Amino acid sequence: MKKLYLMRHGQTLFNSLGKIQGWCDSPLTEAGKSQAKLARDFFEKEGIRFDKAYASTQERACDTLELVTSQDYQRLKGLKEWNFGLFEGESERLNPKAPYSTEFVAYGGESGDEVSCRMLATLTDIVTDLSENETALAVSHGGACFRFLKTFRDFSTDERPLFSNCAIQELVFEEGQFHLKRSIDPIHHEIKLYD
Repeated sequence: MKKLYLMRHGQTLFNSLGKIQGWCDSPLTEAGKSQAKLARDFFEKEGIRFDKAYASTQERACDTLELVTSQDYQRLKGLKEWNFGLFEGESERLNPKAPYSTEFVAYGGESGDEVSCRMLATLTDIVTDLSENETALAVSHGGACFRFLKTFRDFSTDERPLFSNCAIQELVFEEGQFHLKRSIDPIHHEIKLYD
């Protein structure tokens, strides 16, 4: 068995201003930095150590990871957030109605399936690179994480995981398959269990 902790970055300036943030970037707020430290405290309290660590190439993910652990890590473009095309940096009020699929393609962005495929490929590469019983941390983004989880869970029937800033998805990889075990919000001390 191999274990993966997939985590969303802390709150950013664009999050606090209600702006669409995909491939564009904005820095962590002070609240976002505090959230990352609470995630670090959760991992320490649970005795969770990482054999390898990865982050999206975007500043908000790298800064979050660096507040969670001081170990070396690898930056991966495959962990980037959904590309929202011309909607980038605009007000959340302009966002098409969710759930998204192909709405952003006409504006130079990615389809949901494209995000799902690159996240699945990237995270599969990460766990394939682990030895048996090793654990990895990957810091990514809300939309990208959700699209990845949808590749093997049906959230029209399953309870949706927690996706607040710094939410953590605990997954195991066995016999070539990902399995969601826990969804954790270290800020509000909320945990959802999955089978």
